[in-house]
Amino acid sequence: MEIKQEVFDMVFTLEDRLGKQCLLLPFLLLAAWKVGSGQLHYSVPEEAKHGTFVGRIAQDLGLELAELVPRLFRMASKNHEDLLEVNLQNGILFVNSRIDREELCGRSAECSIHLEVIVDRPLQVFHVDVEVRDINDNPPLFPVEEQRVLIYESRLPDSVFPLEGASDADVGSNSVLTYKLSSSEYFGLDVKINRDDNKQIGLILRKSLDREDAPAHNLFLTATDGGKPELTGTVHLLVTVLDVNDNAPTFEQSEYEVRIFENADNGTTVIRLNASDRDEGANGAISYSFNSLVAAMVIDHFSIDRNTGEIVIRGNLDFEQVNLYKIRVDATDKGHPPMAGHCTVLVRILDKNDNVPEITLTSLSLPVREDAQFGTVIALISVNDLDSGVNGQVTCSLTPHVPFKLVSTFKNYYSLVLDSALDRENVSAYELVVTARDRGSPSLWATASVSVEVADVNDNAPAFTQSEYTVFVKENNPPGCHIFTVSARDADAQENALVSYSLVERRVGERALSSYVSVHAESGKVYALQPLDHEELELLQFQPRQPNPDWRYSASLRAGMHSSVHLEEAGILRAGPGGPDQQWPTVSSATPEPEAGEVSPPVGAGVNSNSWTFKYGPGNPKQSGPGELPDKFIIPGSPAIISIRQEPTNNQIDKSDFITFGKKEETKKKKKKKKGNKTQEKKEKGNSTTDNSDQ
Repeated sequence: MEIKQEVFDMVFTLEDRLGKQCLLLPFLLLAAWKVGSGQLHYSVPEEAKHGTFVGRIAQDLGLELAELVPRLFRMASKNHEDLLEVNLQNGILFVNSRIDREELCGRSAECSIHLEVIVDRPLQVFHVDVEVRDINDNPPLFPVEEQRVLIYESRLPDSVFPLEGASDADVGSNSVLTYKLSSSEYFGLDVKINRDDNKQIGLILRKSLDREDAPAHNLFLTATDGGKPELTGTVHLLVTVLDVNDNAPTFEQSEYEVRIFENADNGTTVIRLNASDRDEGANGAISYSFNSLVAAMVIDHFSIDRNTGEIVIRGNLDFEQVNLYKIRVDATDKGHPPMAGHCTVLVRILDKNDNVPEITLTSLSLPVREDAQFGTVIALISVNDLDSGVNGQVTCSLTPHVPFKLVSTFKNYYSLVLDSALDRENVSAYELVVTARDRGSPSLWATASVSVEVADVNDNAPAFTQSEYTVFVKENNPPGCHIFTVSARDADAQENALVSYSLVERRVGERALSSYVSVHAESGKVYALQPLDHEELELLQFQPRQPNPDWRYSASLRAGMHSSVHLEEAGILRAGPGGPDQQWPTVSSATPEPEAGEVSPPVGAGVNSNSWTFKYGPGNPKQSGPGELPDKFIIPGSPAIISIRQEPTNNQIDKSDFITFGKKEETKKKKKKKKGNKTQEKKEKGNSTTDNSDQ
């Protein structure tokens, strides 16, 4: 693709900052292209200098430069985090340290560095592949500095003697080798292409040898790769001419191929070779052996029977480590001097499903707020299986599913996301299990546990243990005395569950409620701030219950939201004639403030009526004995004195008790008199009131 001018400018700028001279070669030109699913592809040659421009990653991902730092822009790469870096000032991805393709990917034709780019607020994950292109930085290498070749003088022209070729760590055209032999009248070079597209070379005899004339020949074999500029490697060939035995053993094939599964048992037969020799006697007796140039890993994993030519397994075969062995076998007769024939055995290792998938989990957003939105990313998960084919294909699943799910983002990468609503008060933590299962037969799987804690938000209002409190308080209490305690609880946690208490202000008569009582904000204890006098408190409504000398007035507490306590009235118990601690009937007070609590309608009284009735007798027995019922008493908050009288039992009118009302104000004016006078005045006032008969 066309390279823009800005790419050149950037490369020169980076080089100038490093104080180095910039040599921009064609193979250093970089290209980037964007595909779907949030993935970018870049390419860079190996061995590129520090600071080499790779791509405008922020621009290509659609990110503003100003938001890179606030959104915590960062990159993650398994084992390769230091190779590439991003300049957060201009959003450019550049080479940070030396990249060696051969060290990174070995002989693999494809080589790339996978990066995960992560930004927060909101959380986003992008995948970036940076292809590492090969350069011709490795020359061809021969396994030894000198190869020795033994040739009998009786061998005929056109006989071929195998040589060990060179190898090149580069890939592609950079690893394509050509060979050249130093000038010789006796030898030439034989090059063949085998079924693996590898070149098999040999020394071909062009002219009959005479050991007495020339017992040895020194040759040089040069290998040249296809890179630009090309690199070469050279090995010394020492050809020793032997005398006597003129027939060498031969194999039916020059090359054999065998396929065997990995993890095959030790002692398993790979192949039984068979070579023949036209000579007789000792010159035709053959023994088999591995060629002296075979790799050490061949000797570690295989053995050969010298007499039968049977190759067996002696060490564990692992497809993931080595999937092809090339074994050179010599068949040598027992003549004098001995002669040898040669063949190659290619052992291909077949994969078995013997690797359990690996799960790597990176937590990103824990704990999760209970009000988190659907689709919130909780964690990143990657899976890997060293097997190949279907044995290495892995799928992930999650249990239990609610309220989370797994979303596949790229190849073997998944995101754990929120799929439904959370409620910490219902479930405060989840134990999830991620299962990775391959498609082998039988399949293998691995699991990883994920603990997801739910963080609390303040979404629950406090609630009182009771919807209504009833308390009785004697008048003339000491100031600051504790009346009772309210209690509320909040289902939230920590600071969201802390509760404070307060009163809802209202008027009680001519004074504010807060002048009578207070509540401790933390403990919920309610205190009387001053001595309470029931004559000073005003009752708006009350309801007499069945006759009982113990009449009570109750104060009501209503449970409010947000930890507030609504106190309506404070009931005052007053001692009256007829015995100490006479108590008033329990009623619900009426109040004009709706927020102060519920209002109970008056019971036992007519509309706009100032009369109340009660009975006691055979059907409604009173609790006190005869003469113990007070004949006069005061109802708190009422502007009246109630008088009670009884008719004789032989009265023709079936009326039990009579209640009459007098005005309380006259009594209150005489409170300073002695207790006996006060009682007498109340009786007089009571006798002067209207007699309200029981209806």
